[in-house]
Amino acid sequence: MDPRGWHSRGYLPHLNGGEIVQMVTFRLYGSLPRDVIERLRWELRKLPPATAETELHRRLEEHLDGAHGPTRLREPRVAELVQATLLQFDGTRYNIVAWAIMSNHVHALVRPLDPHDLSDIVFSWRSYSANQANRLLGRRGKFWDRDYFDRFIRDEAHLARAIEYTEMNPVKAGLCVEPEAWPFSSAAWRRGSP
Repeated sequence: MDPRGWHSRGYLPHLNGGEIVQMVTFRLYGSLPRDVIERLRWELRKLPPATAETELHRRLEEHLDGAHGPTRLREPRVAELVQATLLQFDGTRYNIVAWAIMSNHVHALVRPLDPHDLSDIVFSWRSYSANQANRLLGRRGKFWDRDYFDRFIRDEAHLARAIEYTEMNPVKAGLCVEPEAWPFSSAAWRRGSP
């Protein structure tokens, strides 16, 4: 177990919880401007804190699914690069359970393997893929937003819901009709037909 447990790398709390499955969402730089977040917080200010946080998360996901801002992950070669990055150390540093690469963000369910922790895994994914994607696109500058969301999975039922959410996200966003049709997710892979 990482001695840091709960910690922050910016403005969001993160959990390095050892070998528990966690759902991670990271997004492209500029895909969720600060003014959008602040506006949503203002709109939800009168709700009870727990309700407000749940609704904020739902609305932020809705905003991301609307593919606002940069959508560099729509470029198939960039999405393929990010997918290959996620799978690179599957089985050695972590076990990847499910993933979906969207137009401007990525969802991944991952179980770190000792001695690796979630923060280092996500840092590695984002650092490598940002450098390679910028090179591929002939651009410079920030690629990923500086922070990411993570949520630990509580039990088998929660895991099943998180997998379904992740793999259905491309369908919900209108990128495909059925989860297995999206080439940049685990849906077909988990069903044995990548």
